[in-house]
Parts: sequence; structure tokens; C-alpha cells
Amino acid sequence: MRLLPTAVLLSGVTCLAAPPAVTAGSPPAGPGLRFEVVVPPGLRAEPVTGRVFLFLARDSAPEPRLEAGDMVSIPFFGQDVDSLRAGVPALVSRKALGYPYRSLDQLPAGDYYVQALVSVYTRFPRADGHTIWAHMDEWEGQQFNEAPGSLVSAVRRVHLDPRIGSRVRIELSRILPPVVVPPDDKYVRRVKIQSQILTRWWGHPIYLGAVVLLPRGFDEHPEVRYPAVWEQGHFTLAPPFGFRLDSTPESAEARRARIERSEKRGTGYEFARSWLGDSFPRMVAIRILHPSPYYDDSYAVNSANNGPYGDAIMQELIPYLEEQFRLIREPYARVLTGGSTGGWESLALQVYHPEFFGGTWTFYPDPVDFRRYELMNLYADSNAFRVQRNPWIAVDVPSERRRDGQPVVMVRQENQLNNARGSRRRGGENFAIWEATYGPTDKDGYPAPIWNDETGAIDHTVAQYWRDHDYDLRDYLERNWPAVGPHLVGKLHLYCGDMDNYYLNLAVYLLEDFLSTTTAPAYGGTFQYGRPLKQHGWQPMSNADLIREMADQVRRNTPPGSAVTWQY
Repeated sequence: MRLLPTAVLLSGVTCLAAPPAVTAGSPPAGPGLRFEVVVPPGLRAEPVTGRVFLFLARDSAPEPRLEAGDMVSIPFFGQDVDSLRAGVPALVSRKALGYPYRSLDQLPAGDYYVQALVSVYTRFPRADGHTIWAHMDEWEGQQFNEAPGSLVSAVRRVHLDPRIGSRVRIELSRILPPVVVPPDDKYVRRVKIQSQILTRWWGHPIYLGAVVLLPRGFDEHPEVRYPAVWEQGHFTLAPPFGFRLDSTPESAEARRARIERSEKRGTGYEFARSWLGDSFPRMVAIRILHPSPYYDDSYAVNSANNGPYGDAIMQELIPYLEEQFRLIREPYARVLTGGSTGGWESLALQVYHPEFFGGTWTFYPDPVDFRRYELMNLYADSNAFRVQRNPWIAVDVPSERRRDGQPVVMVRQENQLNNARGSRRRGGENFAIWEATYGPTDKDGYPAPIWNDETGAIDHTVAQYWRDHDYDLRDYLERNWPAVGPHLVGKLHLYCGDMDNYYLNLAVYLLEDFLSTTTAPAYGGTFQYGRPLKQHGWQPMSNADLIREMADQVRRNTPPGSAVTWQY
């Protein structure tokens, strides 16, 4: 075994004397690996409340922090800090929760490139009486390893062996800069406004925004008002539908990945050629931006933990955009679309506001029936992590599969990743935002967990809250069909691959099972499934054809006598 010498200085990383080696096969003795992360007085004067991260990679480029945080990740570990003062070390040791290794004690011995980062949290004195600390999105979309204002160290090489143990001192050396917002041009405009509704609730300035794609001739026809396609989805400053005027061919790898998910969608350049073509429908496409302190996206609804994002979007953002970009303020001229997170949102907005929007084209949505929350039945199953087949046999529950059916991620693993990224549901991952959106607030002011993080036991009281507060969309529709159904006829169009990587097709099947039984009125919409072996991201038409289909519905629903000036 290699022993680290006393006080070897590696440009900001100091490795101190290690304790004696342990016998092979025995548990690590002494303190194990201990990392002391220090904020120099010259870097930041005020104390930091937030989370310190440690990233360990086999290579120095790209920076280790940029290779961490997803299901396929290098090892990283997180530890909360409270009022950390400059010069006082923040200790990351075996108590820090990590991924894919839960503890530093499990880290294989070897040479590593090490980097530290401190994510700075903001204090939110909310209107509901709770005060919490969480990361304030800085228009980066809750990317914890890239967020502006985060404190980062240089990348250094060290030798580590948990059986020997060592103390490693790392000084943070820089602050990540603000996001550079791309400039507007003839077709793409970006908007950011402060929400007064959300600011009052959070006790801190909260912002909403949009990326707006304009049709050809928008500036030349100031008298024309346009239908709008409201695209929902994860935070990005890129234009809707991937629109781009750059004709540089995509790489072979990018093309292969795109075609594997959806051969019909096409490239952003191909979409741009259609969008600007002579006979293409003249509509405005808008992707709304609404990151919350819990995720890159609020799910566009009111909730106990996120606050009144639904009100802010409907009462502030949409009216502002309709005025600024000359949109037709009528239901028939407002259509929705989105996939995955945006799929759930597009369906929820249409269902919750059936008379405001004129139709949704929803793709592979997040769970729309909590009897299939991915694979789990939150109302009937007792455990999220394991299925007990008999008293002697239990198997892990997967949360992700390949399109051939091979499971590649288990619910327990994904839950561990989420908690390594942030405690108290501040990890900015799917399970965290679902709990923040659908669930009640716990006694500490943070989201109440739907299951126990150690055992996986499902809390059916929390699950019932989700249902009672109408976040189970199929259940909501079934209970309220006589009231909402007449306003949804012909407006619901859903698409999903039969081998969705996250098992989302299972909940879509249950939604169709209900809607296909409706008679008073019949729902009059469509379901289409990608078969065989179509995965998350599947789409049966190009984005241009999707717009054409939406435009056809807008035309059909345009009231008699209304001038269809947007078809110039």
C-alpha cells in the first residue's frame, strides 16, 4: 500500500499524515478520508449557508464537477454547511452522503483528480410562515454544479485509500460567473420579469421568463395578431423546437442519438427552414421559464412547497406575453405541447384550465396516474424500493430501463442520487420536485417525503394528500368529468413510446382506459403509442408537422366571421 508523506503540498491541496494501514478485509480504522474545504477570506467575506460538494474523477478534463450529478456520474459527496465562515474548514468525511458510492469509505483506492464546490443557499422567509434555505436559481436552471455564485476550487491530483485514511485540505479559488444570456435577433426574443405574486410568497425576488420564437414577417405586419404555441419543458435559453439558422450538420453521434429516440422529429435547422417557409402557418412559439428553488421548473401549478406558480403564470406571465407579442387572446388560439416534465405540464394546464386553452399535444408525460408512479402504485404498494414476492424473496424496483427492457437504474439508486445532491428534497432531481409539487409541507418547512429514504416504506397519508389535492390527473378527470369534460372535447392528444425508459407509458395507458369510457361527453381526443420498442422522447411527426396539425385545429375552431390574418 502507498502511504502519503506528511504535509505534501499540491498547489492548494495539502495531504496531511495518514494513520496506520488496516488489515485487508477489515473495516476502515480511524477517521478514514477527511476533506477540509476552506473559503479563503479574500474570496468571500460573508458566511455561507449551503452545501459543500466533493468530486473525484480519474481524469482532469473536463472539470470533475461537470461530470457529476446525473445517474451516470463520477463519484461525488455532499454535506450541508450552516453559516460557514471564511478560513474555517468545512469537513467532508464518511458521514457525507455520496453517489454512486454512498460513503467515502467505499471509494476504491487510487489516484484521483479532486475538485470542491460550495453551492450557496438563499434564505426564504415565506408567506406560509416557514423560513427555509435553498439555492436561488440564477437563470441557469438549477444546475448545482454550474450555478453562478458557487465557490469552486482548482482541480488537483491526489492519492486516496480509505483503508489508510488521510486528511486533504482544499481551498476554494474562484466564484462561477453570471449566466450569459444569448442576444435577441430577428426571430428569437428573451423575456425575464419579476413576479409580484411569487415574490410576496417567497419573501425574495422571484423571476419568470420566456424564449419567444417569432414567425417570418412579424415586424413587417404590426397589425396582425397571432395564435400561440405554448411549449412546456425544462429550463433552457435555447429557442422553442430547437430552431436554429446554423446549417452545420450534426455529428454522427448526435444524429444517432436523435434517431434512436425519434426518427421523425428532425433537426433544428430543418425545422427553421419549414418555420420560415412561404406556406408555413404564422404562429408564435413560446417556451415559458419558471425555475423554482427546488427545480429548474415549477410544474406550472400552485403547490404547498413551491407556492403559487400556477397563479403567477396564468395571471402575470401569459398576459404580459400576449400583450408584448400581439397574441390572439382567445382559447382557440392557445395550444399547448411538451414532453416528459413538459408533457405533464401541458396536460395539467389544459385540464386545470379547460376553457382557457384550445388543445394539448402531450408527449411521454411524467406520471399522470399515481397507480403507476413509474412502476409503483402509491396507493396500494407498501414499499418503493422493493417488491416482496414471498417471505423469502424480494427484488429491487427499477426506475429506468433501456428500450430492450434491461433495467439500468433502481429507485433506491435514484433516491440516493437525489439526496446526495441536496438534503430535505433540495437535490433538484425528479423525485424531489414531484414531492415539492404534489405534497404537503413537513414540520420543518420542506417537502414531506412520500417514502422513507432508508427503508423505502411509502407514506400513504402523503400519497392521499397528492390525490386529494388533484395532482393525480387521471383521478382528477374521473372525479370531475361532468364539469370539465364538455370543455375538453377534442383537446387531448397524447403520445408515448411503448418502452418509455421511465415506465411512463403505463400511466398513459391508465389515462386512456378512463377517457375511452367517457360518453357524457366522449373526450374526442387521441392516443398514439410508439411500437415496437420506442423509448422516452418518441415523437411520430416532425416538429414542423406538429405545428401544422396545431394550426389546423386553430383554424377549425376559429369562430365564424373572425379574420384569419395570421395566414398571410
